[in-house]
Amino acid sequence: MMRFLQRALRKQRVAPIAYDDAKRLSQSGNPAERRRVATHGGARPEVLYYLAVDPDPTVRAAVAANDATPVQADLLLARDRDEAVRQDLARKIGRLAPGLNADEQDRLRRMTYEVLEILVRDQVVKVRQIIAEALKDVTDAPPEMIQLLARDGDLAVAGPVLQFSPMLDDEDLLEIIASTPIAGALEAMARRRDVSDGIALAIAGSSDIAAVTALLENPSAQIREEMLDKLIDRARDVPPWHQPLVRRPKLSSSAIQKLALFVADNLLFALRERRDLDPAAARAVERIVLGRLADEHLAASDAQTSADPFAATLDRVRRQHDAGQLNDDSVTAALRESDRGYVRAALVVRADLPIDSIDKIIAAQSAKGLVSLAWRAGLAMRTAVLLQSGLAHLPPPSIIRGREDGSYPLSPDAMRWQLDFLTGCGTTTG
Repeated sequence: MMRFLQRALRKQRVAPIAYDDAKRLSQSGNPAERRRVATHGGARPEVLYYLAVDPDPTVRAAVAANDATPVQADLLLARDRDEAVRQDLARKIGRLAPGLNADEQDRLRRMTYEVLEILVRDQVVKVRQIIAEALKDVTDAPPEMIQLLARDGDLAVAGPVLQFSPMLDDEDLLEIIASTPIAGALEAMARRRDVSDGIALAIAGSSDIAAVTALLENPSAQIREEMLDKLIDRARDVPPWHQPLVRRPKLSSSAIQKLALFVADNLLFALRERRDLDPAAARAVERIVLGRLADEHLAASDAQTSADPFAATLDRVRRQHDAGQLNDDSVTAALRESDRGYVRAALVVRADLPIDSIDKIIAAQSAKGLVSLAWRAGLAMRTAVLLQSGLAHLPPPSIIRGREDGSYPLSPDAMRWQLDFLTGCGTTTG
């Protein structure tokens, strides 16, 4: 009731518009004059109710957004044929919804609840999304509405509630997980603050790579040691998990030694520097690191004394370039086929950089570095996105995407700096 009292007090503080003036303006043939009344906080309820069925949607939208509008008019507007009108009403109701209860006998509360119930079932995603964003972190939002929003068929609506709402307990979340939720729902839950071990167990046991990645990236997620061990056993072939596993705040010595067997060199050195290693484990990790470095050196030596497959790929790519066939399409096709050698060679040729520099940028797993490399190579931003995911296996939240018009989001100077920093090579314009 406090919100309704505050709403009433707001109306009282606004100087009322004279009834005769309001009546004359509301019947004017000029929509701008009718909007003056529709937006006025001191307009009388009966005038605003009259304008709620105005033929001009901009007038009805103004009535919908007005806190002084009576709830009876809000009920009409909740079913308005114009999407923009319902969106403005959703924004207002989203501010008023916390504290509402369907069982309250207060007439105004019940009518406002009815308006909210209509809006959360609206066929337009944007209308439902506005309500979801307004209620996502409210502690006294209507429970029934939160349940509906959390089970919505569109992630733009369900996602914010699943990630932030304090009104969803573990029982609710487990029920949603068991019901085959929409794509992205598990990932939203994995990003909740203080994910319990029961929820973490359900997410970690799924086949949703992005959700498990988000769970591992969440330092507040309570992941049991035995579940972490199982994830590490699966992680060898799932590169997006490598970095968050290495960065987990608590890892057993055995888990760290397992990771040291397969993570990339930059992460291997990060493992070696962890301060939670006991002396025996530290020595074991050091042996693994030195052994892997020795194996890699031996492999490199063997490659030099035998036919170099990369040199053959580079020669083929150069011929394609000379024929005008080395472009976004050929690089994209190679990424889809996981042909890393071709992609690396294409970047060497198009960016005019040595292979060592290309490999340094890839190994750094820097989204900005990969975007800058694609820019220097004269590739489209859409290809830069694929390079981040397909070549460096960056997790979705880390990927830099283009502007709405498809252009690069970083300035040329910033991208040149990235290339200089990562490779130590002077660069020219892309």
